[in-house]
Amino acid sequence: MTYQEMNRRLRAAIADEREAQAVGRMILETAFGLSWADALCGGLKALSAADAERLETVVSRIEQGEPVQYAIGLAPFCGRLFEVMPAVLIPRPETEGLVALLPSPLPSSILDIGTGSGCIAITLALMYPEARVDAIDISEEALSVARRNAKRLRANVNFRQMDILGKGGLRETYSLIVSNPPYIAKKERSDMEAHVLEHEPHQALFVPDSDPLLFYRAIAEKGLSWLKPGGLLLFEINPIYARELEELLVQMGYERVAIRQDQFGKNRYLHAHRP
Repeated sequence: MTYQEMNRRLRAAIADEREAQAVGRMILETAFGLSWADALCGGLKALSAADAERLETVVSRIEQGEPVQYAIGLAPFCGRLFEVMPAVLIPRPETEGLVALLPSPLPSSILDIGTGSGCIAITLALMYPEARVDAIDISEEALSVARRNAKRLRANVNFRQMDILGKGGLRETYSLIVSNPPYIAKKERSDMEAHVLEHEPHQALFVPDSDPLLFYRAIAEKGLSWLKPGGLLLFEINPIYARELEELLVQMGYERVAIRQDQFGKNRYLHAHRP
């Protein structure tokens, strides 16, 4: 496949021309280590037979509507590449902002709830190698992906299967609990892109319309015993329910509850301290 053919097929599959170009560059750079200039100068012709076949598979999957990250099996997060597959959410730039909100002094013990690919927990473990980092998820398939990412990136994270909505508990306490839980109400489905609805795990995306704060409430309740006194609870949130969540945490007794905005000016994060 030539660069021109790849570009033509991506433009036919992706309506937005700039997005198609960005997808093409991500394929070249992330999956094959080629720059745009390399590709223009015939770099695709030098691919091995196996890589040429892989490129064909990647482009075909994108033509079928699959996100490029799943097609190549990798997604960037905070300067590193993480393995992804349909069992885990694709890391978003907004979630990188969650990591940027970490406090000083540095947390000595961290729990990531709903870890998915492990991108948050692994990033924190590499940022703070002296900290104990634990991570939980309901999905064993997601935990398998997270463990592979931790091994490849040489991060020390303790992964455990747990349903945060269940009755199970933890013996450990933490100076930081961080979570990007499911927060999209099902009524918002009509506003979402088809490739997200058709390929990303609904278990990690949606909450009932009748209880959009379901996971936040459960995590905050457990945080009252899992957090050390003064410990920090840090959430990525749905902007629609930011004020409602703020009020809930205040009612539960959390202190210094504050909402923060993402790079797009949306209320995307909330942090609060256990009394």
